[in-house]
Amino acid sequence: MKKTLLTTILAISTSYAALADAADYKIDVKGAHASINFKIKHLGYSWLTGRFNDFSGDFSYDPTSPEKSVISVEINTASLDSNHAERDKHLRDDDFLDVKKFPLAEFKSTGFKLEDDDEGIITGTLTLHGVTKTISFPVEKIGEGKDPWGGYRAGFSGVTSLKLADYGMTTDLGPASAHVELELNIEGVKQ
Repeated sequence: MKKTLLTTILAISTSYAALADAADYKIDVKGAHASINFKIKHLGYSWLTGRFNDFSGDFSYDPTSPEKSVISVEINTASLDSNHAERDKHLRDDDFLDVKKFPLAEFKSTGFKLEDDDEGIITGTLTLHGVTKTISFPVEKIGEGKDPWGGYRAGFSGVTSLKLADYGMTTDLGPASAHVELELNIEGVKQ
């Protein structure tokens, strides 16, 4: 009886300790300490780069059980910015993002597989241009710790490549421009 009681108390204590380590973070877009960038080959001759200026999200991270980490990010597609007004107008129209019809893109994780202390593969659903697909891509933990303002932060980075046609964007820019790379640099403030 004593052994069973001790085992139960230990299990409950371990569960509470694990919950105490788990933390929710808000992505720091207000301080511009996060970014979502893209690049695509322009006709195979050079790189066209840009970013999305308006996005939000949060994540939950437990350094003792990183495999339980989750993230959710929502992007305002009209905030696309390639530093060229006419090109941005074209990328926002129905040849590409069709931002009037599809104002939001969203990623929600469904799993995380740890590969070593600071790297892993995140899997989730990406909804873009009205199409939802499951994707997986590598992520790296950049770091975590106290900030100068009394808060606590954690940061991660990941890159994935998307085939535009998989998301219903079929305007032909040639084979070199069939994929776009998305780079997420996420810094979150512990809530």
